[in-house]
Amino acid sequence: MGRLTGRSCIVTGAARGIGRAIGEALLDEGADVCFADINGDLVAKVVEANAGRADQSGGRVIWAAVDVAEREQVRALIDKAVDAFGKIDVKFNNAGVNKPMNFLDVTEENWEFIMRINGLGCLIGMQEAAKQFIRQGTPGKIINTASIASRQGFDNVAPYCASKFGVVALTQSGARDLAKHDITVTGFAPGVVATEMWEEVDRTLMEIGASEKPGQAMDEFSSEILKGRVAKPEDITGTTTFLASKDSDYMTGQIVMIDGGMTLV
Repeated sequence: MGRLTGRSCIVTGAARGIGRAIGEALLDEGADVCFADINGDLVAKVVEANAGRADQSGGRVIWAAVDVAEREQVRALIDKAVDAFGKIDVKFNNAGVNKPMNFLDVTEENWEFIMRINGLGCLIGMQEAAKQFIRQGTPGKIINTASIASRQGFDNVAPYCASKFGVVALTQSGARDLAKHDITVTGFAPGVVATEMWEEVDRTLMEIGASEKPGQAMDEFSSEILKGRVAKPEDITGTTTFLASKDSDYMTGQIVMIDGGMTLV
């Protein structure tokens, strides 16, 4: 029996990268998992690819298309998971975006795009998950994706840093308010992770003149990582599975750094 057998989880931003790896690791531990993403076609293919993994572990797997900053869509996502699994126990608010711009060039449009998904989307996800836990009359776990950029500001990604600082604040505020309902709120902060999102960031940094060649930004960040390499999504999932399990029941309001020693706090 896996550590998460009998637990039902939702993971947003699950069509690729860290979100997909989180969902797959949960499945391996026997959880029922709803993979959710704004790209419905892509996340459907992810679930199809993981049907065998679910059969092997005994978990169930479904998918849903969702814009995490649209409250009615988030409610529909939760309803779909509850209809399929009978309840939810864990909600990962992992969906996020980034679009680097030089600090003096940051526009209102850039700010609002990033804050809408990373900030408002996290808040709505926390609120609607908590309301479902309360309706069920069960304990619940909310787990938010922060970043090394939630601990210090970096040039060229100021709105992203602000949004991830906000995720830390929401995690702490939610933990204080929801403890009376036996709901814990935690988060994790990845560093440089080799994902499609980082590849997009790398291309944009070259476009705005912040780096000169492909991979330069990642190489420069990597030089500050004590472990000596960038992370793979699988480096993150030991911690995320722990946060979803009973092993973390006495933790709340905390952000766990998973950055290979890049940021020491």
